[in-house]
Order: sequence, then structure tokens, then C-alpha cells
Amino acid sequence: MSLRSTLDFLLYQWLDAEALNQRPRFLDHSRETFDAVLDTCERIAREKYAPFNRLVDTQEPHFDGHKVILPQATHDAQKAYAESGMLSAAQDFEQGGMQLPYTIEAAANAFFAMASVSIGSGMLSTGNANLLMAHGTPLQKGVFARNEFSGRFSGTMCLSEPQAGSSLSDVATRALPDGEGFAQDPLGARYRLRGNKMWISAGDHELTENIIHLVLAKIPGPDGQLPVGTRGISLFIVPKKLVNTAGALTGERNDVALAGLNHKLGWRGTVNTLLNFGEGKYPVCSTGGLDGKGAGAVGYLVGQPGEGLRCMFHMMNEARIGVGIAGTMLGLAGYEASLDYAKSRPQGRPAGPAGKDASQPQVPIIEHADVKRMLLAQKSYCEGALALALYCARLVDEQHSGTPEAADEARLLLEVLTPIAKSWPSEWCLEANSLAIQVHGGYGYTRDFPVEQYWRDNRLNMIHEGTHGIQAMDLLGRKVLMEGGRGLALLAGRIQATAAQAQKRPEWAAHAAALTAAWQQITDATRAAWATGKPGDALANAVPYLQAFGHTVLAWIWLDVALTPHGLDDAKSIAANIGRTRATAYFYHYELPKIGAWLQVVTNRDQTCADMPTDAF
Repeated sequence: MSLRSTLDFLLYQWLDAEALNQRPRFLDHSRETFDAVLDTCERIAREKYAPFNRLVDTQEPHFDGHKVILPQATHDAQKAYAESGMLSAAQDFEQGGMQLPYTIEAAANAFFAMASVSIGSGMLSTGNANLLMAHGTPLQKGVFARNEFSGRFSGTMCLSEPQAGSSLSDVATRALPDGEGFAQDPLGARYRLRGNKMWISAGDHELTENIIHLVLAKIPGPDGQLPVGTRGISLFIVPKKLVNTAGALTGERNDVALAGLNHKLGWRGTVNTLLNFGEGKYPVCSTGGLDGKGAGAVGYLVGQPGEGLRCMFHMMNEARIGVGIAGTMLGLAGYEASLDYAKSRPQGRPAGPAGKDASQPQVPIIEHADVKRMLLAQKSYCEGALALALYCARLVDEQHSGTPEAADEARLLLEVLTPIAKSWPSEWCLEANSLAIQVHGGYGYTRDFPVEQYWRDNRLNMIHEGTHGIQAMDLLGRKVLMEGGRGLALLAGRIQATAAQAQKRPEWAAHAAALTAAWQQITDATRAAWATGKPGDALANAVPYLQAFGHTVLAWIWLDVALTPHGLDDAKSIAANIGRTRATAYFYHYELPKIGAWLQVVTNRDQTCADMPTDAF
């Protein structure tokens, strides 16, 4: 089943995306306009991205002493993407957007992630601009966000620092008011920033006229000391090149210097940087500066001082769903490659009562049960993850365009599901890539076939936008408890509704019972983890909890998808329906039983790992 036919089924038959067109925001849309967007993105991905996936992997970004050099193919792909209008797809018509549902936007962007994830398709720029549309001033929206939506500027998010990593409490970049009139700058209260940011994707390049960095930094107190913890973090717009209030470049470079390029295992086509802010390489004198010498990089405050992390989460949560989709599509790319290989590679013969008959021709390896197992595992992981991502995208549309009650429910469900939407595909679609290599045999480990690159690219997604440990602590330590556990209860209601529907059909009754039992195990483990009320006891096994929770959610998603009629009776639709049925059965027979082992240590509040003495390793 092709990606397009899979998307069409999930969008139109499972999620009923056409129903969104009845809402005021989407009245100008129809199935035809949605299909036109999907057609356009599929074509651009096929023509501008896919043919160059290996090229950008081998021709990594390099710095010539003046600028970062990228292959021409990357420039062409980014230009085609910007011209398609996808950077501003979800924005209002008045902002130059399409007012496209996020469900369709996410589905359309899947084509680019599958074709060449490391060329990229503007996820950071769109997230950066969306944050400014939510928290910026009218002029910040017009000068920075609008130019990012048009593709003239691009954007980054600058959180991590060499000494802090994911521990944002230890952010040391400091921001000082830039002179007496700092608060009156029309672009926002003007500060000077000094510090270092690490692992900044798209941090320096020549793909756009300007790069807009969103930077977390702390404003020192009256004693000159930085505030302790995350509550003292503020957010700043720091453009690579300074602009005026009309958005035109002033011709002056901001004091943002490239300190080095990071060369990663995968995503080699994406520039990844260490940036120095305010080191003095490009002193800025036009604003006067603190000491008359233009010390520090010019940055404009977003929102209020101390609210930077709250604002940044607007971008981080979008990015987490985006990372989940990237992991999913890399898994699907590997699945399709290994499926094609398994159908065409002859090797071995089936065993009969008398053993194997060497005089008979070899059969394609897809005829072997273990190869079918590996292919079915990939299908269950990747198509299930795609369904989860689109379900979350549909919740985003519900949150923004549904009734107040439905919008509030969607908000809470997204809170609970976002850690799963990011982390589950990152782990299990990576496993799918590993299985794709195995299906290829020895050839899978060579660069003659694409599956080794898919694995390398996907391995980064386990750490992008927060590790499993961070997502797990967020889920068990905050999301399942928030608002008195209401989000967890809402999810339970939806799972129980699917199980009840399946219970009425004999062919699905066993799966319904298994899903109900699995959710009860999750509920019991959640209570047991917090039985002592001590975070140390509960969170010691947060990752196994996340894994079990994710597997249960995917079991629910698969059963809900499988219950959806395929609608057509042609041979392809019938085959696709059998494929979904078998993938569901595989997940329930081979995957869902794993949650018992994961939840046992959670329920027992096992301290084997937490109590391990450091010197005993």
C-alpha cells in the first residue's frame, strides 16, 4: 500500500478530515483543495527531495571561513518548499496563509520527511514563527514571523548550552538592558546577550536572507547574579542580521558567530552548529550599547521577563510532534525499501516433509515466515505511528476550531499524548529501520542500499526535542497527574469506547478484552508508582512506564483503525484492509504482551537502577 493511499484512508475514512470543512475557519476548503495540497507536496518531495537524499548525506555542510556551504540541491528544495506556501499553510488568509487544517498540513509534510528528512521542510521556521504569532508584539509578528512564513527568513530555537544540555535551569546566557532607552525600541525591549548555544539546527547557512534565532537567556538581578531555576528564563529574538521596523536588512551583522559545525551520525544534510552570542566578532554599534562599544548580540524580548520557557514550549510541543512524524516517515521509508527487496530477492527453498529440495528454484525471501514477521513488525510500528501522529494533528484542529468543551478535551488529550507522539515513533520506528537492514541481509549494512542511512537518520530522533527519560518524567511526573488526572480519564474514555465497539464484533472481541486489560494494568501501575507520594519512587522507572503506556496507546489506535470500514471493494482496498487486520493482530499478539514486564518494575517501585552505587559500575 503506497503512502498516499494510506494517508487517504487515515485522513478521510478514519479521521473524517472532510468534516472540518463545515467549521467557519475551513469553509473555503474541500476534499479537492486538500487533495491539491497533498498532490503538490508529493510532487515536490518526489522531484526536489528524494533524488538528493544520498547526496546531502555524503556532501555534508562545511564552513569555508566566511559562510556555510550546502549543496545546490538543498537550496532548490528549500526554495520549492517555500514557494508552495507550506510554511504559512495554517495561517490566516490575511497573513498570506491557506487556513489549512493542521491535520492536512501534517499529512502533506510527511512526504518531505520520507523523501529526505535531512534536507528539511521548514519545521523550525514554522514553529519559530508560530510562537511569535502567539506571544510576539504586532511589529514582531510583521517583521519576523511574516518573513519566516514567506521563506525570506528562516528560524531556529536556541535552548541547549555546552555546560547545561537539557538542564535548562542551568542556562548561563545572560541578557542585559541595552542602554537607557532599551524598553522603547519598537521591535521590543532591547537587550544585549552573551553566551553559547549548542546543537542548533539550521543555525548558520545561506538558504535565506536572514536567520531569526529564538534564544533562552536570563536577565541578571540587581546584584548582578542570574536568577536560579527555570522561572528566571526569558526569551529573545536575536536576528543574524539586524533589520529595521519594515523588515529590511540594515546592512549590519549582529554579534552571532559560528563557533563550529557538529557532524552527527545522521541528518547530515542539516547544518548543526555551536553559536557564540556576543563574543565580539561582529560588534554592533548602532544602538549605543551598554558601554558605548556595542558589547553583546542585540536581542528583543518576547513576552514578559521570566516567561521565556512558557513561550518556548509553544514551539517545543509543535517540534515534538514533528520529530515523531520524522521518525515515523523514516521507518516507513525503510519498510518500503525492505518490502521491495524481499519481493525481488530469491534465496532458500521451503521445507517439505522430506526437507528442502535443492532441485527446485529458490523463492523470494518474502515467502519465509521470519521475513514476514520482520515486515509485519515494521508495518505495525510505522503505520500505527502515522495514525497516532495524524490523530494528534486532528486534536490540534479540535483545540483551535472545536466547541469550547471539545477544544478543552483536545487540549488535555494532547498534553497526555504528546510525550508518546514524540518518543514512541523515535524508538519503535528506529527498530523498524533495524529490521529493514536485517531483511536486506549483508547488503543492508552497505551504502549500496538506503536502509543504513534511514537508520542513522532515525537514531537522532530519540534525543531530538527531549530524550526518552525527559518525555517519561513529563508523562508520569506531570501529564497523567495534571488537573486531577482529567487528561488520563479522557484518554481512558476513548480507549474504553473503542473496546466497547470492538467487543460487539466476534472477530475483534479478543483484542477488545486485551486492550481493556492492558489499560487496567496502566491504571494500576500509575497508582502504585505514586503510592508513597515520593517522586523518587515513582520516577525511577518512568521510561518502562512510558514504553508500556505507548504500546497500550498504539494498541488502541490500531484497533480503532481496524474497525474503520475500508469503503471500497476493489482488489487494492481489500488487500489493504487485510494488511491492517494482520498488522493489528501482530501488534496484539507480539507487542502488547510486553507491557507486563515493563509495568512490573513500575508497580513494585523497583530501585535496582536508582540505588546502584556509582563506584560499583
